[in-house]
Amino acid sequence: MAGTGVFSPGRAAIAERTLRRDRWWLQPAITVTVLVSFIVYSTIRAFWNGAYVQEKSHLLSPFYSPCVVERCESGADDFGTPIGHWWALSPALIILVVPLGFRLTCYYYRKAYYRSFWMSPPACAVAEPHARYTGETRLPLIGQNIHRYFFYLGLILNTILSWDAIHSFKQESGLSHAHGGAGWGHMGLGSLMLTVNALLLWAYSLSCHSCRHITGGRLNHFSRHPIRYWLWTQVSKLNARHMQIAWVSLFGVALADLYVSLVASGQFHDPRFF
Repeated sequence: MAGTGVFSPGRAAIAERTLRRDRWWLQPAITVTVLVSFIVYSTIRAFWNGAYVQEKSHLLSPFYSPCVVERCESGADDFGTPIGHWWALSPALIILVVPLGFRLTCYYYRKAYYRSFWMSPPACAVAEPHARYTGETRLPLIGQNIHRYFFYLGLILNTILSWDAIHSFKQESGLSHAHGGAGWGHMGLGSLMLTVNALLLWAYSLSCHSCRHITGGRLNHFSRHPIRYWLWTQVSKLNARHMQIAWVSLFGVALADLYVSLVASGQFHDPRFF
């Protein structure tokens, strides 16, 4: 049977897998290492089911927010517990479906793990080991088309994480009366960590290709839609940095969770600036 793709008869008959002499394999190797490390860490934290909230400093891990089961630790259920007692596993397993689905179907991450894990293709001018190519037209990859729906759910989750960041600036009830009774005004390193994480996740969502399509897609005349055109141009600027924002936000959410877990477990004291 004749080969297809890079092995088709119409291609140059080159026996070598590639003529490149640079370290083309380095980027796929780094991608695999980073993504596997994050998967291992997030899986451990998801099943840990503990050390995810520090009630005194109002710090809640982004892996467990919003905590919607009645088994949540105290201080983690600001948005109610509609799921109730029947859910016996870690509440993070419910929440992480949204960010996992959003990143798994992300246009950039598709390129990253297609090349790194499946070698389709591993790099430019490097032959891929697959004899056939069907793209995303069949199961399971046709499911990548639900990316836009995870985008909408991600915006809801970003709003909740933004509330968590704002809430982390609230003082404990015992101190609020001593400072005028306002109840706000505390700022610690944890507050900054949650705020930066929320901002990075907003940047990742707003730089998404789906967001760019929503703001300016299907328009035949930008001149008739000046507001949408302005939004499209702003999103396009972010979209140019989508790859960098994707990686930085991935590290950001992991660091935010790690910080909260250290503070919640008593391994680290959240320093206050005022």
